[in-house]
This record gives sequence, structure tokens and C-alpha cells, in this order.
Amino acid sequence: MYAVFKRELFSFLSSMVAYITIGVFLLVSGLLLWFFPDTSVLDYGYAELSGFFNLVPYLFMFLIPAITMRSFAEEKREGTYELLVTKPITVWQIIGAKYLASLVLVLFALIPTLIYYYSVYQLGFPTGNIDSGAVIGSYIGLFLLGTAFTSIGIFSSALTKNQVIAFAISVFLCFVTFSGFDSVSKIISLQNIETTLTALGINEHYQSISRGVLDTRDLIYFITFSILFLLFTKLATGGKK
Repeated sequence: MYAVFKRELFSFLSSMVAYITIGVFLLVSGLLLWFFPDTSVLDYGYAELSGFFNLVPYLFMFLIPAITMRSFAEEKREGTYELLVTKPITVWQIIGAKYLASLVLVLFALIPTLIYYYSVYQLGFPTGNIDSGAVIGSYIGLFLLGTAFTSIGIFSSALTKNQVIAFAISVFLCFVTFSGFDSVSKIISLQNIETTLTALGINEHYQSISRGVLDTRDLIYFITFSILFLLFTKLATGGKK
């Protein structure tokens, strides 16, 4: 499993796609946080990063599919997946290795954004006038959101040999699972089950953790969500081991 994990991680890092993808994510998030008038923390006038944490999930909808789209699609297109499954390794180990490698890349993209927290911390009046607990909770929420979106991306990549199609499917599923249930719950005819529908969506649990409240129900939701899509991935690959 470690060999597959290392191969997956370094094959991505050895290509320009990784640096371009992560670079675009950091550039866009930086522009939205500091320069765009509707989202700039400087125009907002308060030492907080709530705007940043509200925007990143939508950036994740493109970043993570771009990272995961090649996981299985490229293997299938090049015919190396059939060779991989003949090795003394189970399908679950292959899926787990690809999932963890993609998740590490998501962490690589998130770590540089800590400079935003440091900057706002220094800009606060007085210095340090920022709710650090809420920031920590929001970063935990982003990581858990990353685990969910990564499982969707891995599943989407297992459905096709075409990376572009895998990317498109993943973006769609990420959007639906994050915002779709909230939108459906607002339909008049379904208002009586609004709470249930909202609870099924990722956004409700992400916002809960972002408030600094670490509820075990939210943790169980993200773990269950990721496991479910990894199970779908195993079914999509047709693996029996």
C-alpha cells in the first residue's frame, strides 16, 4: 500500500499540473480575501476569516476534482490498472493509497493559507484580536470537507477513463452534496422535512464545525460519507479483493 501511495503522490508532484492547480487555488483565495471589494477582509473592517472559510468550499469544488481526476482514469486509459491489481495488494489498499495521496495534496494546498491567519492576527487592533478557536474549528472543518470531496473525486475517477469527464462528474457531485440538499429543502412542498434534508448535506455539518463546535455527530457524518463513497469506488472498479 505504501508503494502505491508513494507512487501516486510523487507522480503528481513531479508534474506541473500539481503546482499549477495548487498555485491557482492560492492565487484565487488570496485575491478574494485581500483585493476583491465584496470579499476583502480589509474592506470588511473586522479581524476575522469567516469570509475566507465561506469561499474555500467552492474553490475546493474545483481544486480537489483537479487533484483526484487522474487517480483511476489515467490508470485505466494507459492500461496500468490491470497490471496493478495483479500485484499482491488488495483493491481496498489501492483505493486507500490513492485516497490518502490525494488528501495529502489537499493538505499541501491548505498549509500556505495559514499565512492569512497570521496576517489578520497581526492586523487586528489590538494585535491578536481574532477568534483563534473559530479559526482552528474552521480549518478542521475544511480538512473534513476535503476528506469528503476527495472520496467523491476518487469515485468519479473510477467511473471513466477520461480525466475531463471525471473532473466534471466530481465537480457536479461536490456541488450537489454541499449545496444541493439546502436548495431542495427550501422547496415549499418539502418544508416539513427541511431539517432532515439539510442534515443530509455537507454544508450543515461544515458550518457547525466552523463555529468551533466539535460535535461527534458531525465527525461521524464526514467519516461515514467518505467511507460510503470509497465503497462506491470499490464497486465501480469491479474489485473483488
